[in-house]
Amino acid sequence: MSAEAHRYAVFGHPIAHSLSPQIHAAFAGQLGIQLSYEAIDAAPAEFEEAVRRFFAEGGLGANVTLPHKEAAFALATERTDAAARAGAVNTLTALVGGKIQAHNTDGSGFVRDVTERHSLDLRGHDALLLGAGGAAKAVAWALMDAGVQTLTIVNRTPERADAIADAIGEPARCHTRYWDGLDGECFDLVVNATSIGVTGGTFDLPMSILQDHSTCYDLCYGAAAASFKGWATAVGARYFRDGLGMLIEQAADAFERWHGQRPDTDPVYQLLRQRF
Repeated sequence: MSAEAHRYAVFGHPIAHSLSPQIHAAFAGQLGIQLSYEAIDAAPAEFEEAVRRFFAEGGLGANVTLPHKEAAFALATERTDAAARAGAVNTLTALVGGKIQAHNTDGSGFVRDVTERHSLDLRGHDALLLGAGGAAKAVAWALMDAGVQTLTIVNRTPERADAIADAIGEPARCHTRYWDGLDGECFDLVVNATSIGVTGGTFDLPMSILQDHSTCYDLCYGAAAASFKGWATAVGARYFRDGLGMLIEQAADAFERWHGQRPDTDPVYQLLRQRF
């Protein structure tokens, strides 16, 4: 890598598993852009100092993953509308004067994967969102913007789901239910944004919530999506999609924000799909 290569990074804890360096290197290769993109492991207590040091030393952009998305929101000087609505960010950009702009591409990446790669028109759908963390907030807003007919949010801690619905402020379309209060409900799309696939637990949801054409979508991919995929298969979901495509699309949105050019995501998706 030449000395002129511009510096980018992804921050997380842990971070060794991250595909972001490979994804951004592939994008850069397509477009003939010279860049350095590294994975930086920063424990929560060290995160802000590590980010500020990275930008002070010439870093131009950084992605942020668990568990730092809300901390990244807090340290930013400026926040885009997408970041403000989610209250969490996955993309930081250096601005003149040492300022840092925060943005969130989770929602846009999710919708692009669902609608363009998997050809699912979200308009008029009844969607169920499981979870109420940072990624869930971004996806909730994106689903509403994409025109779902209704959005139901459930979370083990109901107050967090209520907070998202209250922020959206469209009670006729977006509302919450208790996790064990879904009997009698039916959905075209069920999105898992919980950490159950990572931390363990069961998806004790009624089979009746799915229709024969329903799609189940997990924001995770690989082993972390296995638990939800198992539930979806057991209850007869026709379609299951994992979050690999979302990961690549949200990366492409960040890449375009930094470089002014949008990469072709399909070759990268096909390459990584062979592994996961």
